[in-house]
Amino acid sequence: MRHFALWLLLLSSDLLPAAQNTLQIYFVDVEGGAATLIVTPAGESLLADTGNPMPDDRDAKRIFQAAQVAGLKKIDYVLITHFDRDHSGGAPALAKMIPVGKFLDHGDSIETTAPQDAQRWQAYLSVAAGKRISPKPGDRIPLKGVRAEVVTSNGAVLAKAIHGGTPNPALCADAQRKDPDLTENGRCLGFLMTYGKFTFLDLGDLTWDKEMELACPVNKLGTVSLYQATMHGFYADRAGAPAHVWAIKPQVVIVNNGPRKGLLAPAYERIAKIPGVEDIWQGHLSLANDKQHNTNPDLIANLEPSDQCQAHWLKVTVEPQGRYTVTNSRNDVSKTYRVR
Repeated sequence: MRHFALWLLLLSSDLLPAAQNTLQIYFVDVEGGAATLIVTPAGESLLADTGNPMPDDRDAKRIFQAAQVAGLKKIDYVLITHFDRDHSGGAPALAKMIPVGKFLDHGDSIETTAPQDAQRWQAYLSVAAGKRISPKPGDRIPLKGVRAEVVTSNGAVLAKAIHGGTPNPALCADAQRKDPDLTENGRCLGFLMTYGKFTFLDLGDLTWDKEMELACPVNKLGTVSLYQATMHGFYADRAGAPAHVWAIKPQVVIVNNGPRKGLLAPAYERIAKIPGVEDIWQGHLSLANDKQHNTNPDLIANLEPSDQCQAHWLKVTVEPQGRYTVTNSRNDVSKTYRVR
């Protein structure tokens, strides 16, 4: 019944198939996982991550519904940032609902010892067989109408700065360092997408130590317009290195947190201190935080705990002239920004 209600909501919204000459980004609610559906001005598509493996295929169904609203008959690229269950688990179910052209990943999973991890890995291989590509930092994702550059993959980061990246001595001098993260998170396949002057950065669950490699001694990414906060809003303080986050100076931050996953109070404060940040948008109200450590409720897609969640999404529409609009499907609140 909930899925039917979501479908009616999507049909009744003002979301239409991607307009010509606009870039569309849908932040699909998978309740603390990640699923970011991108439709280029040329009509090609990339889905970054696929949510959780649910008994009722909840997350795959939510992605599929968004793809239908976007007017897609197939997804050209499914990009798996890493093989944790909340990022890769929905891929097999989704591949049964809509054709997928290619799968992009960082290479083989390093976490297959536990039976459930091994089973999930084999399920992914079964749908990605013959379609897998494992790009390296510096490679391009061949999407028409945008420039999509791989900036991290399989534990490696860009060798050289791009997009005006510069030395970062002020933030690096006394920056906190952390031990290398040896899990799948540290191997995330992250990308920077550019459309005109607009830039969008998605690094999945990239960890603090790898963020520092991107930031120090040189900020290798320059500044970005829109940033999807790493690890669901710096989960357990394993991500969100200030030397990185404050150097890229995102104009707008979107957090794919769940009701009780990611975006605890210290993380919210760190995002709020980004120089020049204009707004924070959240996938969910953080139920563990007080009012001062959640953004304006109008900018939060879902306010309920998981068992009551209506799966509202956030959508970004980017115009070629340098304006972009973020819309909350829960309340139709929109805000428009001009790329700095």
